Amino acid sequence: MANLSPLVYWSQTKQTLLLKVDLKDAKGAIADFSPVSVNFSANGHGARGVHAYKFELHFYALINDETATFVVSDNKIELQIRKLEPEWWPRLVATPQKPHWLKIDFDRWRTEDDAELEEKPRDVRQDYGKEYAELQKRELGYIKEKTKKVYMIFYNLAMFVGYLYMMVVVGVLYYRDGADSIGRTYANVGNAFKFIQLLQYLEVMHPIFGYTKGSAMMPFFQVSGRNFILFLMIDMEPRMHTKPVVFYVFIIWSMIELVRYPFYLAQLLGREVGLLTWLRYTIWIPLYPMGILCEGIIVLRNIPYIDETKRFTVEMPNRWNITFDMVLFLKLYLLLLILPGSYLVMSHMAKLRSKKLGRGRAKRQQHLHAD
Repeated sequence: MANLSPLVYWSQTKQTLLLKVDLKDAKGAIADFSPVSVNFSANGHGARGVHAYKFELHFYALINDETATFVVSDNKIELQIRKLEPEWWPRLVATPQKPHWLKIDFDRWRTEDDAELEEKPRDVRQDYGKEYAELQKRELGYIKEKTKKVYMIFYNLAMFVGYLYMMVVVGVLYYRDGADSIGRTYANVGNAFKFIQLLQYLEVMHPIFGYTKGSAMMPFFQVSGRNFILFLMIDMEPRMHTKPVVFYVFIIWSMIELVRYPFYLAQLLGREVGLLTWLRYTIWIPLYPMGILCEGIIVLRNIPYIDETKRFTVEMPNRWNITFDMVLFLKLYLLLLILPGSYLVMSHMAKLRSKKLGRGRAKRQQHLHAD
């Protein structure tokens, strides 16, 4: 038997989409959301009787798949979705030709004109978005993207190129000189690494100015942790420059970012690349423990050097009447890095991986109740 699709009724507001699936007594409902599509399947009583039903929709624009969910009741299933950008869609699906089983839910339908009654100013670019875009393309030869999106695309592309450059340099030198090049890693790419790591502080500013979602604290601690190792533990101690561990930590950091930034670029461009998504939420499993181990070794190797030079140590007497023991601080840092620090980072990534790749993505939490 050919695949059967249930009747699906859709409605929208400026911020949300609501899809009502006409299935009674549904069992085993699964909704697999991505930023550009939804795959749905369930067993139930639909337009063709009791059968297994399924459908796939590719949306007109991007959605927030992280918050998308569905609710199963006795006589229907409702998929509740938030648009990534608050705007009115001229249609639900990406193509002008819609499936025959997709209908408008007139009971819940709201038009842009209805919403305008609640809104003060009107903008011709929003009222006639398609016509405005076509006019703009004829006048300029291209359609202007939002400044924030263009900036984020260039930022992520630049960071990817930066880390790729360092990996290529290290790889070529290792291929040419073998193990002899390991001790010269910092001399070859140290300055480039310092520049790119300082540039990462822009990721702390992005959520503050609304360029990305989330808190600024998480990127602040992540970037500051790396820069603590790079600037204070490696750059300021010349004896660390030739240590093999510097080679390994640079490779690990670069490999993480060579996956992360292309993944962000694909998200910005509305592309779902399965392999890239899998790598983004899997490559940390070997690399994060190795990175934590290398950073711990760097801190451990610095303890006798700092004990000898008294760098960053404040002893009495002094004008502020305070004391600070850098060696003790590094020992405490090691304890926090290895125990709670590594646990928090690994558990956070494990939850994200489960949500994106595991059953948490394919089978959204179901809230069962009767109408």
